[in-house]
Amino acid sequence: MTLLFQGKVEVIEEHDAVVHTVRFTFKLPSILRLNHFVKTRSQSYIRFSRENIYIRDEYFCQYCEEKFPAKKLTLDHVIPAVQGGKKNWTNIVTACIQCNQNKGGRTPTQAGMKLAKKPTIPTWLPKVQVRFTFSQAPDSWRAYLSFSVT
Repeated sequence: MTLLFQGKVEVIEEHDAVVHTVRFTFKLPSILRLNHFVKTRSQSYIRFSRENIYIRDEYFCQYCEEKFPAKKLTLDHVIPAVQGGKKNWTNIVTACIQCNQNKGGRTPTQAGMKLAKKPTIPTWLPKVQVRFTFSQAPDSWRAYLSFSVT
């Protein structure tokens, strides 16, 4: 909607649904066309956050390899902060509460524990990707989508 009001996109087709503002009433756009290329922020940067660590590690404890809901997970410094470990993508992993307590302020080697996989800086996160099949696309989109079927 911001791009529309800035004049950066043109409405090609509209939904039947109507949006009301204080001053205007308009149909919700279904198909938009960019008037010119709009540069976005580099895809290589992914914000370092608790949720993004959970997504990277797929909600699995990196020690016992069990999957948990977010409320039952913690973040663990592979090299503990007390031993000079940094708070970054390559030193923080998802851990269940029990494994994090068992590890304590030790490295995995010192605690006799093994990491499921080495923590890395992600290049993408599945949560930010929109995926759909041709059959799931709204009817109004189909004329604009081209899929090569082999």
